[in-house]
Amino acid sequence: MSRIMRGVRSFSTAASALLADASAAATRSARQPPAFQIFRDVPELRQLRRQIIRNDRTMGFVPTMGALHEGHLALIREAAKENTDVFVSIYVNPTQFGVNEDLSSYPRTWDSDMAKLEKLNEELETSRAGTGRITAIFAPTSKVMYPTLPPSSEIDGHGSFVTITPLARKLEGVSRPVFFRGVATVCMKLFNATSPDRVYFGQKDVQQTVIIKRMVKDFLMDTEVRIVPTARESDGLALSSRNVYLGSRRRNIGLTLYKALTAAANAYQAGKSSRDDILGAARSVAERVLAEQCALAPNLRALYEVDYISLADPESLEELDCVDPKRGAVLSTAFKMASLEETNPGEDCGLGDGKVPVRLIDNFILQPRE
Repeated sequence: MSRIMRGVRSFSTAASALLADASAAATRSARQPPAFQIFRDVPELRQLRRQIIRNDRTMGFVPTMGALHEGHLALIREAAKENTDVFVSIYVNPTQFGVNEDLSSYPRTWDSDMAKLEKLNEELETSRAGTGRITAIFAPTSKVMYPTLPPSSEIDGHGSFVTITPLARKLEGVSRPVFFRGVATVCMKLFNATSPDRVYFGQKDVQQTVIIKRMVKDFLMDTEVRIVPTARESDGLALSSRNVYLGSRRRNIGLTLYKALTAAANAYQAGKSSRDDILGAARSVAERVLAEQCALAPNLRALYEVDYISLADPESLEELDCVDPKRGAVLSTAFKMASLEETNPGEDCGLGDGKVPVRLIDNFILQPRE
């Protein structure tokens, strides 16, 4: 009898331990955010999208080229506030790089990108800021994205492309003639693959936001375009995946974009409306800093070229002689940071050791006064 009772007690103890382990496992599982799935092709991704629709859930889409930074994460957070599910694409699109632009030098940081997205999902799980989570990562190959012909960056290259003109020929399009053709084409493909309720873009790429809005409107696409304010460093430098190439010297001088735009915006806020007054303030800053750099020794300076400083209509991007106080304007600029001429032992020169030219863009929205 005693042996039987000891057996019962032993079984009861083991069962309790198993139940405790199961409960702990369930608790751990409950604490873990839903794992996102990674998709390389379209059919499986569409199957998940149909399931989301059947369950009366909504999906926000954040297209990226990887090398994720806080600006991308801000877009995902915004998407999570407004949707139950968030899809993120990671694809370095070759058709938005010109034939003389080095596609291979674009930073590719898959492992760190995945770590950032996993950490963000944990944040979304615990913050209670919204119900949304990252559900899917779409990381296609170029064969998936361009199934018929190899992608072409030639101006007159063969292929199926989306062109939004004349918007694509202005500002960035002057020196990068195929850039927005590539952007519009890949976004059309991504939107068709994911059928998002809402898509999210950063204000930093202002011309891109105007073109995507126009594409969605003109092609009667059933998605909302959300624009999120530019994410910046504490000193004002706009976040960009290309900033990793700057290093400390060029990064410090690259801040001239922000300072020039700030001077122009201050002129507008002070009541100035003419192009000469507003852009003159920006050019004064850019020219003064460049003159100071040219006077330094090659191992101390960081040179740049101002591609453009623009004052344009917020919808057509037509250059303005005077800002309409009822419409406001887009104030934007692009600098080409040159390679470092000479470097110093131990100097932080950024990825590529200071040899990679870096194109920086930024913009301010001048809000209507009336």
